[in-house]
Amino acid sequence: MTNGQWTPTSWRAFPAVQQPQWPDQAALETASATLATYPPLVFAGEARNLTRALGDVAAGKAFLLQAGDCAESFHDFHADSIRDKLKVILQMAVALTYASGVPVVKVGRIAGQFAKPRSADNEIREGVTLPAFRGHLVNSEAFEAAARTPDPQRLITAYHQSVATLNLLRAFTKGGFAALGQVHAWNMTFVKDSPQGARYEQVAGEIERALRFMTACGIDLATEGNLDEVDFYTSHEALILPYEEALTRQDSLTGDFVDTSAHHLWIGDRTRQLDGAHVEFLRGVLNPIGMKVGPSIAPDELVALCERLNPDHIPGRLTLITRFGANLIGEKLPPLLDAVTAAEHPVVWASDPMHGNTFTAAGVKTRRFEDIVAELSSFFAICRDRGVWPGGVHLELTGENVTECLGGGDTVSEDDLSNRYRSICDPRLNASQAIDLSFSIAELLRG
Repeated sequence: MTNGQWTPTSWRAFPAVQQPQWPDQAALETASATLATYPPLVFAGEARNLTRALGDVAAGKAFLLQAGDCAESFHDFHADSIRDKLKVILQMAVALTYASGVPVVKVGRIAGQFAKPRSADNEIREGVTLPAFRGHLVNSEAFEAAARTPDPQRLITAYHQSVATLNLLRAFTKGGFAALGQVHAWNMTFVKDSPQGARYEQVAGEIERALRFMTACGIDLATEGNLDEVDFYTSHEALILPYEEALTRQDSLTGDFVDTSAHHLWIGDRTRQLDGAHVEFLRGVLNPIGMKVGPSIAPDELVALCERLNPDHIPGRLTLITRFGANLIGEKLPPLLDAVTAAEHPVVWASDPMHGNTFTAAGVKTRRFEDIVAELSSFFAICRDRGVWPGGVHLELTGENVTECLGGGDTVSEDDLSNRYRSICDPRLNASQAIDLSFSIAELLRG
């Protein structure tokens, strides 16, 4: 990879937006120095494997499912929560694998997704002004001066929670929990017991027959290694740059730098400035990276960012995650597809159908399931019209039975939002809505 004069600290010479105002710089430096001595969370070889897998996505030979929490919480940290989140992602992947006929690359927004960008630096309530809540990596959601003060010790807490989460994920994905037969059985229960599940009985039945055929051919679904475990990768938005810098290590075999905080890092729509610190930092690490692409970006700007972040045109190195909203995607996406295709950048095109469809109801942020499906439908249609592989989806979801997004088979209404609205930031699909959506995507994949 061509890094030029890049170093893990070179971002410091560039404008850095969305950074907290740390009140104690010495404490921040101490926490960063401590993190720099800790073992890596992920390894260079794992990041390279993910780049190769995403290279297959870019070539139309695989599909990306990237999903998980809007923002992980220090409070919601227990094995059941992690297990249920993984379970939903695995259930979705089975339906998508069968529908697409290609492998599904599974990437969680987990084990590091503790920070969120904000539209304003401060929040005002009843005449009181406090720093905005930026995720548990930085401060707390409680509207109190002490809670909203950025605390560098939270960087250490986030690291340790990520370690524990990763340990459990590895145990689940390699220890039989992710066995194909078991995951399909969960989906069959969904189809049988959920009102919306009946719509997908045909697809589920086809998968059932395929598994029976495999068993008849002598393949033991309970013991076959390739069917008993899965590759699962972690990701988060690389927002708080001192944290990312502190966890960047140099690969002893190649000399490349890898951000060991996660396998995959992405740049948000608010931090993708061509001359900004986030682009400067992520251009230099070997990890596969993503970039959110919203309505304000111009085609020539997007091509310039592709060139900056992936000058060697490495397939799978860069994922462009579109987030326009159902009403704007038809206007905004086609010229971007045309420009990147003409520049011959081997990117993964993925859709985030949630962020552009956010609005406020009953005093909280929410999204309509129908708008999410509408944006995804447009994404698939526009990509196919342009001869581009619709390579993946990027979703915010939970394994819990929350009431944060409207509609879906559960028919969550505005009156229901207050029942179980537990997100500390943006609204998430609940488990039933997420599985429902996966079957909708499966139908889109089948054309």
